Amino acid sequence: MSKQIKDKNDQIILTEDGLADLTTELKDLKEVKMPKAVARIANARDQGDLSENSDYHSALDEQAMLNARIDQIEDIIDRAKVVKEQSGHLVALGSKVKVHLINTNQELSYSLVGQYASSLEEGKISIESPVGKSLLNKQKGDRVVVETPAGKMEYLIISVS
Repeated sequence: MSKQIKDKNDQIILTEDGLADLTTELKDLKEVKMPKAVARIANARDQGDLSENSDYHSALDEQAMLNARIDQIEDIIDRAKVVKEQSGHLVALGSKVKVHLINTNQELSYSLVGQYASSLEEGKISIESPVGKSLLNKQKGDRVVVETPAGKMEYLIISVS
């Protein structure tokens, strides 16, 4: 997925990696997944009565979801402004941050990404999330307190890259 944020002009700011991820996903949707969905529709159509054909309706639903995602990605790419990932001592879009979660005595590593790329399983948090917002523009040694659904969490920034 992409690393992105919206700015005042409704442009979507992407990192080069974020744009590449979206372009790859778009190609896969158009060249692999959509042809499979079209084939499923054709196969289901050949089965006869469409009114009671769950395969047909399922394939149509899948095609609609694929079309919606393709439209969404194309819109993001059309409005995209590519920026270089910022490196340095301040946390920014594209930063990799190692933190110590004081409440649980855990060390965690996050990559700060846009909302379309967030995946907690992969350690990617959105800069629009409560934790992401709190870490932005902070540096090594800073402490941040974040109000989360689990309560107040305190983080100590160990490193920024």
